[in-house]
Amino acid sequence: MTTSPLANLSATRELLDEFGLATKHRLGQNFLIDNHVIEHICQLAELDGTERVLEVGPGIGTLTLALVQEAARVVSIEMDATLEPVLDAHAADHDNFRYIMGDALKVSPALIAGAAGGEPEVFVANLPYNVAATIILQYFETMPSLRRAVVMVQKEVADRIAACPGTKAFGAYTVKLSLYGTVTGRFEVPPRCFMPAPHVDSAVVRIDRCRPAEGGDGSSGASLDPRAVGRVVDAAFAQRRKTIRNSMGANGFDKRALDAAFESADIAPTARAETLSVEDFIRLARALESLAGREVDA
Repeated sequence: MTTSPLANLSATRELLDEFGLATKHRLGQNFLIDNHVIEHICQLAELDGTERVLEVGPGIGTLTLALVQEAARVVSIEMDATLEPVLDAHAADHDNFRYIMGDALKVSPALIAGAAGGEPEVFVANLPYNVAATIILQYFETMPSLRRAVVMVQKEVADRIAACPGTKAFGAYTVKLSLYGTVTGRFEVPPRCFMPAPHVDSAVVRIDRCRPAEGGDGSSGASLDPRAVGRVVDAAFAQRRKTIRNSMGANGFDKRALDAAFESADIAPTARAETLSVEDFIRLARALESLAGREVDA
């Protein structure tokens, strides 16, 4: 079992005292102090020692020190400058660890690849909860080399990631992420596993990238730009109490084109967005794209 020397209360306190640090609530920092959680994360990540791993929000390096035991190279992105001395010390002790100081949403994939010695293949992180959902989707969109992600997020975000059609948690984000990956594992992490204990419940989810020709449910998405599907999804959920026809019609789509596309895709225009599957949205986007192509040819 992979362990982290920092995944306990006394070691965490000692390191914080050594570097003169205090928890930064403004950045949502809650330090993981339960090694069982670290072990479970590493089990889900299934690292075999050959992978380049990307981490966001390493904090004092609790998860990082476990990952460097399992991966060929670990690159972490941290935005809190006060933590740089800690990460620098870890880098001095571990030849396969590099870090980048900056905003994880602004650091370029090229810079990450340069630090990792190649494009990252696995994303493992205890993410800052306020930007977790955005980071996960952006990384799958912009780093096609990522084969899977194992990420700790707020429980409500995990619910959105894994939601099924027809449920309250199912929304535009669920569909758009499903175009890139599917959830293959999950476990809950209670507040007592952190110092200080947060006021929210957490969960770790594993997301495996779909094959390029698939949507998140295995449906064919070949030659269809996920961004085109994303525009359909955003318009459909923009006014989720309305029918999909009215919501999309009020958000940039011509209703005559919509009616033809609904018929072609075998989707009821009176349906609401949360009742449609990922496959439905892919078919609808393809139908709209096909209709637009015919208009251009005409």
